[in-house]
Amino acid sequence: MEYPTNKQILFGPDWDLNRWTASDDRVRGGSSVSKLEPTKEGVIFHGNLDIETLGGAGFASQRTVGNDQIWDLSGYDGVELRIVPSDGKRYTFSLTDEIPQQRPDSREQSALVWEYDFCPNETGREVRMSWKDLRPTYRGKPVEDARPLDLSHIRRFRIMMRSFFGEQHGEFSLRVQSIGLFRESYVDTPDLTKESVDYGDEKTEPVKTREDRRWFWGCCPSF
Repeated sequence: MEYPTNKQILFGPDWDLNRWTASDDRVRGGSSVSKLEPTKEGVIFHGNLDIETLGGAGFASQRTVGNDQIWDLSGYDGVELRIVPSDGKRYTFSLTDEIPQQRPDSREQSALVWEYDFCPNETGREVRMSWKDLRPTYRGKPVEDARPLDLSHIRRFRIMMRSFFGEQHGEFSLRVQSIGLFRESYVDTPDLTKESVDYGDEKTEPVKTREDRRWFWGCCPSF
């Protein structure tokens, strides 16, 4: 018998924006700017992507903050974004299992991140990213033979607008209702229903077993 796909919400629909911060190309001398603001159905990620200051390059992004939080995403098949299609530009979602060290000037060093590009007008309201779809990159460039992503030790999430080598620039706007996880098949093994996200003494509620036979939408603390 088939059962509904398991899902778990990480962020939304009520977002704690204190757990997100702008990370734009201004840290490299650029002029791009991004904001994350609340809406009735989640948040809106918007701003202006400038590519003139850096000679055709540029990026604007919002990422999670904090160096102590760890997400355990093992046991899931990927990430799902619920969005409202808007401007038709191409966006990037990324995550990493490491926090880069700071340089003497307080800027962060680069880290290995796993990315997925998508165009809202092509995907519709649901953007699903299986782990195999995420590509490892370093400073925006693909990394061949990269080590595996440690799904049990995720440290940071990011939503980004980038120029793609001058292909896009100017105003951008993306409405995001939630960011969550999904499983392709229903979990029916008690030992596999104990995944949680660590926040000190706080843990998410375990996924329900087959006796409930219903969707699970556990809401994790976000940052």
